[in-house]
Amino acid sequence: MRNATRNSQNITPVIGVIGAGNFASLILLPALRKTPARLKTVASGNDTSAAIAARKFGFQQATTDYHTILTDPEISAVFIATRHNSHTRIVVESLQSGKHVFVEKPLSLSRAELAEVRLAYQGSADLHLMVGFNHRFSPLSVKMRTLLAGRSQPMGLVYSVNAGAIPANHWSQDPKIGGGRIISEGCHFIDFLRFLVGQPITGVEARMMGIAPGVEVREDKMMITLEFADGSLGAVQYLANGSKQFPKERVEVFSQGRVLVLDNFKSLRGHGWPGFRHMKQWRQDKGHDAEIAAFINRITTGGEPLIPWSELDETSLATFAAVERAQAPARRP
Repeated sequence: MRNATRNSQNITPVIGVIGAGNFASLILLPALRKTPARLKTVASGNDTSAAIAARKFGFQQATTDYHTILTDPEISAVFIATRHNSHTRIVVESLQSGKHVFVEKPLSLSRAELAEVRLAYQGSADLHLMVGFNHRFSPLSVKMRTLLAGRSQPMGLVYSVNAGAIPANHWSQDPKIGGGRIISEGCHFIDFLRFLVGQPITGVEARMMGIAPGVEVREDKMMITLEFADGSLGAVQYLANGSKQFPKERVEVFSQGRVLVLDNFKSLRGHGWPGFRHMKQWRQDKGHDAEIAAFINRITTGGEPLIPWSELDETSLATFAAVERAQAPARRP
């Protein structure tokens, strides 16, 4: 059992952030500013973006060298929002520097990289490692998990993702830089089904769209099937060939004569669910603020990791397996 003890005496965490791009500036830094943590250093390869982020969000200083954060004894936690191919390296360095780590997805781009993180984490018994699976922290997600807690039979779950097209030459499509969209984003949806089921993933199958004229990228049009230890089945339909006029995400859960439908993290409807019919948010809430607040609280007061390492490891491995299965030749019926 792993307990975080570095900041277990209610000492205010001191934060360093590595990366000041769009996600950091629009989501991560505003969420951090709402917490009681002290924001000390923001690092970016672009000195202008680092300086702007530091001034806008109240950091004490900016730098273009992220090692400034890692060697600062006052900084207790590092938030990583860089390009995907640097995540593993910076996570490992941060853990080895004695820092708690929050890293945006994906944790790693390959099994070899994941093994590096696993080894570093096993050698850092008093540190928290968190991946930005914010969907778990949405109020509607928490309600779903609560409603499903009393089930006694396996479930069927369908996660439909209207991912939207991204050009084939975009960095996120590059396996060496972005990892491809399933590894970089699909892990998000696999983790969410793992969260709802609450049982280990025991099997993975996947197929991607076939070769056809005009289809430059096939991997971002994929169907993934997950098997869970309790017999539940999950499907992630990740499709980048839909319409922008259609909502991005829908989750349907079929359980013991009842159905839950989550629409775009704005509304949750229950069908055949005693005592529950509808829950609606005034605005979409994917859980970012609650996730960051929970992480800051956990490294302040100590306790078990918000997401156990076994689940972070499992989700990464399932994502790699999905891409591998989809790339394998189809088996004839």
